Amino acid sequence: MPDWSRIGRLLDFCAAYYTTQLVRCAAFSFLLLALVLLARKMLFSRQTFLRGLLWLSFLLIPFLGKLKLFYENKAVVGITGRITYGTMTCLWADRIYMAGIFIAAVCMFGKRLCLQKSVAGMEKVSLDNRQVRITDMNVTPFTVGLLKPKIVIPKVVWKSYSQDELKFVVQHEQTHIRLGHLWFGLAWDILRCLLWVNPLLTIFQKQFRADLEDICDRVCIQSSGRTAHEYGLVLLKTLKLLRSGMGGTPPAITYVGEREFTDMKRRMGEIAGFRPYRKRIWMCMTVAAVLVIAVLLLAVHTCSYARCNESRDIMVGNYDGEPEIVSCDFGELTRMISYDDRYVYVEREAFEAFLEENNADGEIWIIFGGFYKLPGLAGAAETCIYESGSEDRIVQIPYESIMDDWYMELLKIL
Repeated sequence: MPDWSRIGRLLDFCAAYYTTQLVRCAAFSFLLLALVLLARKMLFSRQTFLRGLLWLSFLLIPFLGKLKLFYENKAVVGITGRITYGTMTCLWADRIYMAGIFIAAVCMFGKRLCLQKSVAGMEKVSLDNRQVRITDMNVTPFTVGLLKPKIVIPKVVWKSYSQDELKFVVQHEQTHIRLGHLWFGLAWDILRCLLWVNPLLTIFQKQFRADLEDICDRVCIQSSGRTAHEYGLVLLKTLKLLRSGMGGTPPAITYVGEREFTDMKRRMGEIAGFRPYRKRIWMCMTVAAVLVIAVLLLAVHTCSYARCNESRDIMVGNYDGEPEIVSCDFGELTRMISYDDRYVYVEREAFEAFLEENNADGEIWIIFGGFYKLPGLAGAAETCIYESGSEDRIVQIPYESIMDDWYMELLKIL
């Protein structure tokens, strides 16, 4: 039979451990979102590709929760100390946070699954050696699926468009697939789930998707060999055909197009202002941006606590009716006590003089080594009992390591 109490403690630890990190990440996400929105509005309003690259910075957010500055920087500790203490000690708050992630994931990805199931039952047709799905819904063309993307076109568009216009539509959706926009959308939804306490990630996802749409428009226009005018006419024709049914668009559909006039006006303005770009330059800029993010991730990793941090602390305690810590003076204790994987070595005369000086009676415990996850949050230490009466100069005490326990092994890798 499994030890349910230990499993329960492990789950409680996971709730506290990950909530502590994710709340910090959420705090950073408020600041980063403000900076990105300000930059795209004030600095890069005319730079379509740079606006899109700004959103790559959110790849850093999920990895900021274990930064050492939360414990070592006095200013940061002063600002976040109470939050850290709350997430480490208020188990009910941690459970609520974990429940929020679960509910958000069920809502978001449940809609995705329902949509994929709906698309699987749609009529299949072939266009230019590419299979597409036909739907009766009044939506703009969209793509669903990650590993096997499926392009969906409304029946009214399929019947009303010429073959050249339909190829334009399919090319737009294929460009989304080729540029990885479906995966970016998934990453954004995962971020929204993990950081659900920041509702601005949901409120401003419209800007995120609009920038991806603008990038797709530019790439599609240049690669098609057609003019921006022709491309814009196809887009307007789609809007005219579907305007009566736009309000019923399922919320899980990816890239269904703008639903408001102001958004369409903005998009048409981007298309009207299209200028050919040098593909090689923008590819180099994209690679450079990815390298910058990689360097920043490495810097974050260097400045963060590891998944499992070795502890070199040594403490001495005694039990004489009640447990009591005799000393935590690492410098003094390391001069008398050392250890390896099997034994603890104690300099007898110095240690017994130390015990007498500190009036330590009863059962003497030596606590040493082990590991911790974050300072003050979960960990384990090795222990052994010191027995007086030996005449050896160095007392050698064998011990059984706690690291052989499955619970500790699992705790280390979480």
